[in-house]
Amino acid sequence: MPGTPYKKNSLVILVALALSACTTISPQQLSEQALTEQGHADRGAALAEAEPISGMLTIEQAIARALKYNLERRSRLMEEAMAFRQLDVSHYDMLPKLLAQSGYSWRDNDKISQSRNNETGELSPSQFVSQERTHTLSSLGVSWNLIDLGVGYYNTRQQADRVLIAVEKRRKAMHVLMQDVRTAFWRAASAQKLRAEVQSTLALAEQALVDSRTAESERLRNPLDALRYQRQVLENLRLLEAIDQELSTAQIELAALINAPIGQRLQLAEPEFRVSRQALEIPVTRLEETAMAANADIREQHYNARIAREETRKTLVRLFPNLSFNYSINYDTDSYLVNSNWNEAGLQLSFNLFNLFTGPGQLKLAEAGVKLADQRRIAVQMATLAQTHLARQQLANALNQFERADAIWSTDQRINGHMQNRQNSQMQSQLDMVANQTTAILSLLRRYQALAQVQAAEARLQSTLGVEPRISSVDDLSLAQLTDDIIRSQNTWGDFGQPTVGGE
Repeated sequence: MPGTPYKKNSLVILVALALSACTTISPQQLSEQALTEQGHADRGAALAEAEPISGMLTIEQAIARALKYNLERRSRLMEEAMAFRQLDVSHYDMLPKLLAQSGYSWRDNDKISQSRNNETGELSPSQFVSQERTHTLSSLGVSWNLIDLGVGYYNTRQQADRVLIAVEKRRKAMHVLMQDVRTAFWRAASAQKLRAEVQSTLALAEQALVDSRTAESERLRNPLDALRYQRQVLENLRLLEAIDQELSTAQIELAALINAPIGQRLQLAEPEFRVSRQALEIPVTRLEETAMAANADIREQHYNARIAREETRKTLVRLFPNLSFNYSINYDTDSYLVNSNWNEAGLQLSFNLFNLFTGPGQLKLAEAGVKLADQRRIAVQMATLAQTHLARQQLANALNQFERADAIWSTDQRINGHMQNRQNSQMQSQLDMVANQTTAILSLLRRYQALAQVQAAEARLQSTLGVEPRISSVDDLSLAQLTDDIIRSQNTWGDFGQPTVGGE
């Protein structure tokens, strides 16, 4: 046929061009400039919505800032919002499919057909053109499938439970965040309180070390006594430097949690702390009941078990015979058609015979998933009960340690007063001054550390029980309003009852 080789060559060229286009894509590494620019842009975006910090920062303001501006918490909120969007989309899976389509057809020669005589086997000399070389076909149809409807229904129910799981994960992240902020705030407060004293005592110890080495070199005192003196000064220096290193990171950790500029110096308002044993006065059975009802991990496992049961029902639906219905309106521009417009409908009942063999295995698999989800829920419940008792005991231990550290600090304060009097009367050596100030700093640091442990233990118990602040949506509240809500919800144990869950 004329032109056939040319057409084949053209087809070969088109295929070769398509293949060459697919093989020319190579990895494109980001340049350092692009990474730097994106890093600056991301840093600006991270701090764009955060209100600047002015004046003294209280612990309630720090918690409010963390709840509103912490980047990891924003990710959790976006995951929750994404789960809600997926639920909205999954509702459409239960709707019938409405399909509009239009196509264009072209061929380079006529579609010609012949007829053969059934009795003689001879071809008819007549040749019939049954279709135009170019024509378009358009249709609008609706189809409905019984199995798709059932599977879509249970998929939507499962997605609704996944939304609730996302809520529980957000709650758990909030509990951990509040615990970290409370611990970091007290560490930063102790750093703010002790930094000046540590630096001045370090300078005093360094000077005492220099003086001792000078006295040793000039033979002004026994060399062994001088070395023992230096050993004691160096030991005090080691303790002071360890304290300084521990305190140096506290502000950075707190700034990262509340999404504040890392280089900004935070001025913290140290809150008044009073020892309270209200949490320990609540009956353990009451704590256990609250944890079983409100703990985020337990609630998540309940929803996972419900998803597993929905999976069993979905498997059953797939094993049923399928009923499908379709109806369409069609139009074709082919002039050889007598009826260019027509409506078409169909009803079909089908059944996959292999389901007779695979069905029992699929059901057993789904039932195994249910048993696994139930076992995980039981394991988490027992672990949570143990964690409730453990968190309560840790709080009791932390309170005892704080009371002991507070008593030691109070005693050291009284000793320091007597040593100051001796210093004023010039009856105290330089080594005694360094040792005394180092001891005072250590006792105050341990008091703050014990206080931070009390805060962490109390927050851990609240997280285990599922207790959280009674606040409205974080996005709807201003920072000042959110801070006021946190202040009002501080008396957790005094108003202890059924905790408010998922208040955001």
